[in-house]
Amino acid sequence: MVGFGNLGRALARILLQDGNPLQRRKIETSVVAIVDEKGGVIDERGLRLERVLEVAEKEGSVASLGQPGLSAVEVIRSLEADVVLELTPTNIRTGEPGLTHIKEAMNSGKHVVTSNKGPLVAAFRELTELAQRRGVQFRYSATVGGAIPVLSLAKRLCLGDRILAIRGVLNGTTNYILTRMEREGLPQDIVLREAQELGIAEKDPTLDLEGIDTACKLVILANSTLGLNATLSDVNITGISRITPEALKLAKEAGYTVRLVGSASSKGLSVRPSLVPLDHPLAVSGTLNAVCFELEYAREITISGFGAGPRETSSALLSDLLEIAQNL
Repeated sequence: MVGFGNLGRALARILLQDGNPLQRRKIETSVVAIVDEKGGVIDERGLRLERVLEVAEKEGSVASLGQPGLSAVEVIRSLEADVVLELTPTNIRTGEPGLTHIKEAMNSGKHVVTSNKGPLVAAFRELTELAQRRGVQFRYSATVGGAIPVLSLAKRLCLGDRILAIRGVLNGTTNYILTRMEREGLPQDIVLREAQELGIAEKDPTLDLEGIDTACKLVILANSTLGLNATLSDVNITGISRITPEALKLAKEAGYTVRLVGSASSKGLSVRPSLVPLDHPLAVSGTLNAVCFELEYAREITISGFGAGPRETSSALLSDLLEIAQNL
């Protein structure tokens, strides 16, 4: 495991539970190394996750249990393992250090599961082609939609149909803010402060409010389902910072809600606040996400659910691990 923040720890807690999804399918799993930004801990027989969690939560790092200063690249190159879980924070500009971690893992013959959007936004085609050349599996369900199986559904739909376009509410933070503004008539800055106190919004909410996070997820979704080779620069982006309670009230009176919608088709990619009919499947509230696929034969199929949170995202990581184990 590379990266051991909230998500890595949530996954470790699930792996410790009796009857977790991998155990139920009789798949034995051991974590042989955990590396964070301060160092790493290794045990080829399998780490004691209870102890690792205890130290990480007390000290903010696993380094004191093992080797301070140990780098993820060193561990990936030197240690025998089936899978590398790349769970470091997203860097949308260069994809680093996650991009290097994923390449090193693939080049050393290890399968990769990641929650990190940055490498996929920066180098989607390069990574998918590298995985194919090296004969390893590359899974990234957790990068889009959290617990919602958006990418696996899209893959299934493509078997007997053709996806023509995608529209989605892909950011729970902005959806929560718009919902509260609409229902209570509160100004955006007040709702944002409350969202930050609740842990729904980051201390720096720019990526969410300006539509960048939605655009990143849209790029991954479009590249993996529509066969594009898009990057963030290909997305026309407008955030929600100019949306007012008055605008939301007028929209509601006309039978609409305003949602930050990412859209992708052969005509291009865009993220912008959009009028959505109140009875439309994309008119989800709170922190819910929703994705609508426009299909050649089946017309429209929409999936929705909780798109964020460590436990929810762990569900996607476990699904990817399970799929790799079954394929092996």
